[in-house]
Amino acid sequence: MTARLGFAALCWGATLVTGITVAARVEAQGAVRGQLRVIETATGSPATLTDAVIYLEADGERANGPTSNMARASIGMRLREFVPRVQTIGIGGAVAFPNQDPYSHNVFSNSALGAFDLGLYRTGKNRAASFPKSGVYAIYCNIHARMVSYVVAVPTPYVSRAQSSGAFTVPGVPAGTWRLHVWHERAPEHVETIRVPAGGLSDIVVALDGRGYVPKPHTNKFGQPYATSRADRY
Repeated sequence: MTARLGFAALCWGATLVTGITVAARVEAQGAVRGQLRVIETATGSPATLTDAVIYLEADGERANGPTSNMARASIGMRLREFVPRVQTIGIGGAVAFPNQDPYSHNVFSNSALGAFDLGLYRTGKNRAASFPKSGVYAIYCNIHARMVSYVVAVPTPYVSRAQSSGAFTVPGVPAGTWRLHVWHERAPEHVETIRVPAGGLSDIVVALDGRGYVPKPHTNKFGQPYATSRADRY
């Protein structure tokens, strides 16, 4: 009996509670590593690779895993900029937008995934918005036209950001089949199915085609152009 219990504990992580054995299978896990680059034209500033978001979504045969540790995040407003420019959140999570500038801001999104308008609020105030669906939400300020941010809501805890070199690592991924998503604002999202072995995967190379990227001005929350007579003056 002792030998059999020891074998079960080794293979299944069994715990003995008041004479009842509760089995919880321990899945093999490994890191998913890769290299990202954005193909661009010779003109314009190069893409900031640290703004890329990489995540692994379940293939339908397994659960995505809990995202409770991704229920809250923050994007500050400093010097008429959103900081950070890109933020990740679990589906249904909330992102706070603290105003750290000496003047007012009005944070909004017209995204079809879940539009919101936090209204006008002054320095030191903090308001939040929730992100109910998976996808990318473009965030703007109704006063300052140059302020742009992106919230990427994901259905999984297996998410990471690229380094400045383009290298990325998603740690602790259970072995199995996953859909790899790679997003950057300058290129169409890359999605491919990968098979992660027990020891992880380290030979992924992703090239995003950003040659069609053209920066365009966005409209205010009413769908109108920003007033150039007062844009970004305060």
